[in-house]
Amino acid sequence: MRRGLTWTLVIAIVTALSAAAVATAAKPTVVRAGNLVFRINGGVAPVKLPKKKLAPIRLYASGNISTVDGSHPPVAKTVTVDFDKHGTINAKGLAKCTTGRLQARATGAAKSACRKAIVGKGKTTVRVAFPDSTPFNASGPLVFFNGGVRGKTTTVLIHAYVAVPTPTAIVTTVKVTRIRKGRYGTRAVARIPKIAGGSGSVLKFNFSIKRNFKRGGKKQSYLLARCANRRFFAHGTANFSDGTRMAGTVVRPCRQR
Repeated sequence: MRRGLTWTLVIAIVTALSAAAVATAAKPTVVRAGNLVFRINGGVAPVKLPKKKLAPIRLYASGNISTVDGSHPPVAKTVTVDFDKHGTINAKGLAKCTTGRLQARATGAAKSACRKAIVGKGKTTVRVAFPDSTPFNASGPLVFFNGGVRGKTTTVLIHAYVAVPTPTAIVTTVKVTRIRKGRYGTRAVARIPKIAGGSGSVLKFNFSIKRNFKRGGKKQSYLLARCANRRFFAHGTANFSDGTRMAGTVVRPCRQR
C-alpha cells in the first residue's frame, strides 16, 4: 500500500517549480497503491528564481483519482505534505475569512462574503455512490480563501460547491505550519470533510493559487520561494478510508536568477 508519490505538485498544498511553458509539456505522474491509481501534475511559475531572496510565485496543480477495477474510489481522509524550506506562505496583513462565512453558501455568495480573502480558484469533480443506487458524478468550482494567521500556523479554506445530489457547500480546512525537518521547512495538513454523508469521493481537481496584496504600503505575495540549491523537495502522504496509504518524495529543479 506504499508507493513513491513523485507528483509534479510540491503543491496543494506543495511547492515545486516549472514555468508555465515547461508545465504544458510535462507529463503527469501516475502512482498506484493497491487498487487505487493517482495521476498528478502541476508546478510553480516562474521556474527562474533568485538564489538568496524570496520572490513571488504562482502555484498550479491538477489530479485524477481512479481504481484499477472501476469500483468506487475510497474516501480521502487526510493529506499531509512537508515541503522545501526555501518556499513559504505569506499571509500576514491579508484579509481573512472564516468557515462560518462560507458554509451553506453557493460560490457567488461565498466570494461576496470574503472577496478580499480569495487567494486561488479551480474546479473539482466528485463521485457519489449511495447504497443500492447508481453512482453519479458532480462537478463544481473551487475557491481558496485565506483563513488567517495565528502564531506559526496559517489557515487556508477551500470552498467547493457541488450537487451531491442537491447543491452543497463543502469547506476543507488546511493548516500550514513552520517545521524544522532537514530540507523541509513547512507542513500542510488537510482534513477532508465527508461528502454526501461519506458516500462521495473526489475524482478530479485542478487549481491555481496566486495573490498579490499590500501590507504597510509595500507590495506582498501570498506565496514566495527562492532557488537556493537548484532543487525543490516535498514529501507527501495521503490516507484513505479503506486503509490505503500513499507516500513519497518529490524532487524538482529550478534555475537561479
